[in-house]
Amino acid sequence: MSMKVLIVEDESIVAMELSSYVTELGYSVIGRASNGSDAFNLALEHKPDVVLMDVHIKGDEDGIDLVKRLHEAMGISVIYITAFNDDTSLDRAIETDPAGYLTKPFNRKELSAILKIACKRINRLIETEKVGSIKIDHEFSYDPVNKELLCCGEFVHLTRKESELLELLIEARQQTVDLYTIENRLWPEKAPNENTRRGLIARLRSKLKYKFIETIPAQGYRMNYNAS
Repeated sequence: MSMKVLIVEDESIVAMELSSYVTELGYSVIGRASNGSDAFNLALEHKPDVVLMDVHIKGDEDGIDLVKRLHEAMGISVIYITAFNDDTSLDRAIETDPAGYLTKPFNRKELSAILKIACKRINRLIETEKVGSIKIDHEFSYDPVNKELLCCGEFVHLTRKESELLELLIEARQQTVDLYTIENRLWPEKAPNENTRRGLIARLRSKLKYKFIETIPAQGYRMNYNAS
């Protein structure tokens, strides 16, 4: 049976685009909603396996509050979609144990990878999953030979710069990588650009479910995990 997906997104064009992508990937879209009330009713009626949840939706509750309400009513897997990454919202979202995050703008490869991870999570196939030689935690691992990040046995789509940044942070595990080293390694022929660097860090953090990467103020970043 095809995995059933509910889309909760208040931007109609984005919702239609998501619906098209999800259908092309072979999953079943059971409905679209732009507010918490409609989304909750659709979820109760159709029992989706996964909810693609925009953090900022119409109505009195945001997507995170809606997820908490859905968790009380049923077992459900959630993937957050957001263009925002403020610390308060992230902390609240992390508490709901989502299957992952999609940061706007995203592409089909990212959506495909994160839906596969959610599907694995639902079917509990972790025992037979592909795992990289560097185990980051119970979900994430890294293959240093092929420079690939895996989550629950599925490859996480990374851009070239995201992959280079992750490799650098893993090489220096538990040690701070200073800003100069990051900028010189990733953009050796360009002048440093703080916004570009911060944007790259934010995107990589979202793909790691906002775990592991610590900001060291005025110095750089550190990757924290217990390798095995």
